Amino acid sequence: MSVLLNDLMRTYELIEGGRLKKILVCVFAPGVQAVVVFRFGHWVYLQPKFVKILLQPIYMVLNGLIQVLWGIEIQQSAQIGSGLYIGHFGGITISGEAIIGKLANISQNVTIGVSGQGEKRGVPIIGDNIYIAPGARLFGKISIGNNVKIGANAVIHKDIPDDVLAVAYPGFKIISGRNERDLDSTKVESSVVLDDALLKSSLQDEQQTPRSIDEKLEIIK
Repeated sequence: MSVLLNDLMRTYELIEGGRLKKILVCVFAPGVQAVVVFRFGHWVYLQPKFVKILLQPIYMVLNGLIQVLWGIEIQQSAQIGSGLYIGHFGGITISGEAIIGKLANISQNVTIGVSGQGEKRGVPIIGDNIYIAPGARLFGKISIGNNVKIGANAVIHKDIPDDVLAVAYPGFKIISGRNERDLDSTKVESSVVLDDALLKSSLQDEQQTPRSIDEKLEIIK
């Protein structure tokens, strides 16, 4: 229950206005509804078999409604830390094998999925406090560090270290990182450390939310 409460508070705190407005927006927000159904489904997934038999049909109906109405598919076996925030509905798919840390911020049209065969088969393991912009694709047996921001339409298929911004180039390109560490060219297409001012300019138009992208970035840092 505390995990779900942290999820709800993420959205509640991002909404401007009075308490009533915040509550109403949370109740009707597609992202909040999807997160609530996912948390219920994950809880059912962890229960004994006889509980699953009773509650799994209810989850399946609710999850089907979320998929049809809002285009959000988060498989119930996915492991996602508290503070999950989905700002917009549409085109979101998260594999049941995915592992995502706390304070994840996921935009519309994002896919986190399986890729590879044999020993190379797998899904991303994603750290805490990440922001995934619209249209991004993450797949394969890779590791995404903490405090990472992934730009719009980036295709991430190799490891990403902590504290960086990765943007489409055309796959992805790391353009900023607190650790100021260049990655080997065999791991990513290219990498270069630039001024932190690019953080804001590269993501400026990626989300249309009640808050500006500057405020969003301050929140998720």
